[in-house]
Amino acid sequence: MKTAFPRCDDHGDWKSLYRAAILETDKNILLQKVSEAEQAVLARGRQLFYYGGTGEEQELLEDALYALRAFKSASEDLEDEIGSAALTLAA
Repeated sequence: MKTAFPRCDDHGDWKSLYRAAILETDKNILLQKVSEAEQAVLARGRQLFYYGGTGEEQELLEDALYALRAFKSASEDLEDEIGSAALTLAA
């Protein structure tokens, strides 16, 4: 039986995207990198579901996804606060 998710032997790709996202300092591309890393983590999680993997890697994926979503939320909240402060100063 063929599944919709081909087997991928490069397990480190999600890790490099994750690192790039959390270390990004350019706010103009930060959310894009976080989104790319999030998609890679989810894709790897699907691969583990279909093909098996270690419990350790599954735990790392869960931690990474939690951190990326928290990072994304904090970045969006900061942008909202900056926008609100700019509007207050302009008034």
